[in-house]
Amino acid sequence: MTTILLIITATVTALIAGLFYAYSCSVVLGLGKLSDSEYLKSMQSINREILNPVFFLSFMGTAFLLPISTFLYRGQNLVFILLLMATLAYLIGVFGVTMFGNVPLNDQLDKFDIVNSSAEAIKEMRNNFERKWNFLNNIRTVFSVITIVLTVCACIWNKAD
Repeated sequence: MTTILLIITATVTALIAGLFYAYSCSVVLGLGKLSDSEYLKSMQSINREILNPVFFLSFMGTAFLLPISTFLYRGQNLVFILLLMATLAYLIGVFGVTMFGNVPLNDQLDKFDIVNSSAEAIKEMRNNFERKWNFLNNIRTVFSVITIVLTVCACIWNKAD
């Protein structure tokens, strides 16, 4: 049962890592080519639509399953250490960065009235949002990749034991 849970944990971790990776290497690059108002409207739309059960399954599922898997493997030194490092990487570098970095920026953007704002205000909003958001997204991308690598290593090491 613990092996099945570990595989499920690795799967949801891979899904969220893939999402952040796809954003970093394609979505933000494409959005970066848009005009200021198109960019802000697109990000508002994406930020609203991503709040769905499929996203939460992988995002919250990883935050929930990694600590449980870590606890269940507490008697297996190397697997436990790998999962503990994966859990810390995810909770700090992905979940924490998202909740305390990206989400406040998203909330600020969501309140911004694009339709009734001047071109100057729109440009300023984009300048205040885009660089910070992309930087934070790159951080959580790196940490989500670290998390999945550690989790896959735990799966392999678990199989070797």
